[in-house]
Amino acid sequence: MPCGTTEIATQLYRGAIDRATVRRTDAAWLAAAWPTARVLIVQGDRALVAGDPPHLVYLPAADAPPGERLFLGIGTDDVPYFAIAAALPELPDTRPHSLRSVGHLLGDVDADLFTTAVALANWHAAHRYDPATGAPTEPAEAGWTRVTAAGGTLWPRTDPAMIVLVHDGVMGPDGRCLLAHKPEWPTDRYSCVAGYVEPGESVEAAVAREVTEEVGVTVHDVRYLTSQPWPFPRSLMLAYTALADPSAPVVVDGVEIEQARWFRRAEFGTPAGPALPFTTSVAYLLIDRWLHERP
Repeated sequence: MPCGTTEIATQLYRGAIDRATVRRTDAAWLAAAWPTARVLIVQGDRALVAGDPPHLVYLPAADAPPGERLFLGIGTDDVPYFAIAAALPELPDTRPHSLRSVGHLLGDVDADLFTTAVALANWHAAHRYDPATGAPTEPAEAGWTRVTAAGGTLWPRTDPAMIVLVHDGVMGPDGRCLLAHKPEWPTDRYSCVAGYVEPGESVEAAVAREVTEEVGVTVHDVRYLTSQPWPFPRSLMLAYTALADPSAPVVVDGVEIEQARWFRRAEFGTPAGPALPFTTSVAYLLIDRWLHERP
């Protein structure tokens, strides 16, 4: 199965922040940076935004609530950014928003910081205790590791997952793609097939397996397109396209997938077409790119 690569900016991470990894173990630099820092407060996957178009609301370090300081990096303005997981403060002219709902509307720096903060906060919340002994762990390296009582180190975990747009390779309005519907979604929402990569499995093999398991279709010409962090709670979505025969029977698993069907390009944007996934998601990017392909 050949792989092609294309550089495509995703909605949730755009590489606008200097992560300044060498500073994570520099206690003196971190202490000196804190008083001038801008601090993002995250609660679950939410933060405060203001304005239209929206932008994140940061607190001066002096106004930040107590909590573990997570060093996010240095912005294009040379300002250090930190995050703290805490209850969102009530501030005038602000509103809470989830990363899913607002990530695609944010500027590059805000999108990178929000995504990183949510991913780190989720990891810390799930790793308060040593998985081997049950003893409490402590944050270290400016929030990028946790250490055990025995001196061991825990690093943030990212789970690889695949997502694929299956289509028939036909250009123009009659070209078709195969989208699936989960039971918990609104009745008209469809999206790409996705799933986790299993131990000992390549991502390309996971693409073929998941499509067969969930919708009963065999794919070929699996091609890598791009990736996107998906910190809900800790996935990295690896996005692919693949070809399949639209005349082959579609057989859903009836558990993860309730319905699946082929849609022609001409159906999108009409009552016969599907409602698309969140604009922040790489699934939306895959579908939108396919919709606008030209010969």
